[in-house]
Amino acid sequence: MKRILVLNGPNLNRLGTREPEVYGSDTLDDIAGRLHEQAARLEVGIDVRQSNHEGHLIDWLHEAADTGLHAVILNAGGFTHTSVALRDAISAIAVPVIEVHLSNPAARESFRRRSLISGVCAGVISGFGADSYTLALDAAARL
Repeated sequence: MKRILVLNGPNLNRLGTREPEVYGSDTLDDIAGRLHEQAARLEVGIDVRQSNHEGHLIDWLHEAADTGLHAVILNAGGFTHTSVALRDAISAIAVPVIEVHLSNPAARESFRRRSLISGVCAGVISGFGADSYTLALDAAARL
């Protein structure tokens, strides 16, 4: 069975209450529940995690490589635009990483339009709200 890790970065634990006009009203638990249902249909295993700490995300990316996971879906939140260390961690593993965003960063503030991680990810899905995650899971299962 293919195993896929879904990583969520800073402030995503606040989904549902944090700027719902931008990020929607779904909580991270709502999204995780839909992903688990979809994973069962796709016959893949998933593990959904969230941390506000950059080092945890880096450790989990390394773990994905060390344990032979099939793919990683990553919503790095604000670290998308600031973290060379996260980019280096993605570059250091052979596991494909799909970058995900609920909103469309290209349609937002200028500082959000630059992703430090896109260039080392297998692909990017953004702007579809919670559906960005389900689209990414479909793509990850097909890799």
